[in-house]
Amino acid sequence: MSMGHCSEQRTGFEVTKDWNGADQFAIRSPRGASVRVCLHGGQVVSWRNHRGEELLFSSSKAIFKPPRATRGGIPICFPQFGNCGTLEQHGFARNKIWTIDDEAPPLNYGDNNSNKASVDLLLKPSEDDLKCWPHCFELRLRVSLSMDGDLSLISRVRNVNGKPFSFAFAYHTYLSVSDISEVRIEGLETLDYLDNLSQRERFTEQGDAITFESEVDRVYVGCPGVIAVLDHGKKRTFIVRKEGLPDIVVWNPWEKKSKTMADFGDDEYKQMLCVDAAAVERAITLKPGEEWTGKLELSAVASTNCSDHLDRPGRL
Repeated sequence: MSMGHCSEQRTGFEVTKDWNGADQFAIRSPRGASVRVCLHGGQVVSWRNHRGEELLFSSSKAIFKPPRATRGGIPICFPQFGNCGTLEQHGFARNKIWTIDDEAPPLNYGDNNSNKASVDLLLKPSEDDLKCWPHCFELRLRVSLSMDGDLSLISRVRNVNGKPFSFAFAYHTYLSVSDISEVRIEGLETLDYLDNLSQRERFTEQGDAITFESEVDRVYVGCPGVIAVLDHGKKRTFIVRKEGLPDIVVWNPWEKKSKTMADFGDDEYKQMLCVDAAAVERAITLKPGEEWTGKLELSAVASTNCSDHLDRPGRL
């Protein structure tokens, strides 16, 4: 079982069953932070800091029944994002049972695992998948927790097909917040975005920071490698670092849409915000034998009143 990329022997691993009998893996750092990931969907369903505080949102009305993905955590969107294609919403990867990758090849991605504990997962297409999306692929996911409690996800898609194929990808990250009215995003100002509430019309962000007063569903394009999500209510800042993923999707359904979703509480929009590292605007194309890598790293740090939280933040 490929679950031990860590030099710290006190790091704990636990294997349990989820609500449908699929294996679920928990990693706990010596300082108390933890992450849980399910084979159903290859989905991170929990990320807690050393105080035991949950950092990811999960709906109280989530439906835990395959083939539906669970509303919350970090679903993997592949090979489609949203309904921009012929496949089911956000593609099929989040609805499949993954396997443990016992023979994960080296990453060669500048990822130093000496202070991380990791679990490696693998998804290959089933016969049914090939009927609706006729491309042979290997999708690998490494979920890692650092000693400081930082969460990283590294995905690799390899084309084992005889012809090129294209795909979209996103880490559909549900962050837990105190109240959406107390949250703002820094790092996306002046960027162009596609507004999914206006038939993907292109606009340019005019604000100094993104704040929330109504439904938001946008794809920010050509984004920097680091952005910050500031939660004034919890005095906490999420630092989002990404590589290989040029876009950031920002989504909050607000009140009206929340009431139309069976697996989402009417008022739960106040406690969540999706900030997704993604490749959505332009599809990724792989020739036979080629591999793509996309990385997300999340840190939860103590907010400060100054703007240097991206450089030297204090950890929560």
